[in-house]
Amino acid sequence: MAEKIDFPKELLVFIDEWKVKPGSLIMILHKTQETFGYISRPAAEKIAALTGIPLARVYGVVSFYHFFKTTKPGKHRISICLGTACYLKGGGDALEEARKLLNLAPGAVTEDGLFSIDEVRCVGCCGLAPVMTIGGDTYGKITKDKLPEIFAKYR
Repeated sequence: MAEKIDFPKELLVFIDEWKVKPGSLIMILHKTQETFGYISRPAAEKIAALTGIPLARVYGVVSFYHFFKTTKPGKHRISICLGTACYLKGGGDALEEARKLLNLAPGAVTEDGLFSIDEVRCVGCCGLAPVMTIGGDTYGKITKDKLPEIFAKYR
């Protein structure tokens, strides 16, 4: 038997309003991820049931777009840009160092549940490359040396 999940009334109203519009699935998935932080299997099943969209199609969209996550992220979701400007200015090195400092494998969450890291392609701050965001905070011109101090703010 599938695990049950309770959707808040606001999300149910949103789904009901959007499910009749063409191309609504992405909007519904965005709102669901905004609500829960990720798209769990029970959430995907409920979306399929509420919209009449086959579960395979729901998962097809979730797995196609890197924005959608199927595992619960850390309390502080770190995004490190690997777009061209950031990568050329050391984004890959920053990502490697961040994973080392936090003892994080790709797609994992720290044992205390505080941090997870996402590789992103662009955050729109190319002039500040390399760039990292944590929640709504943006850090530009990041270096390996700056990471411990930045992470300490979120512990």
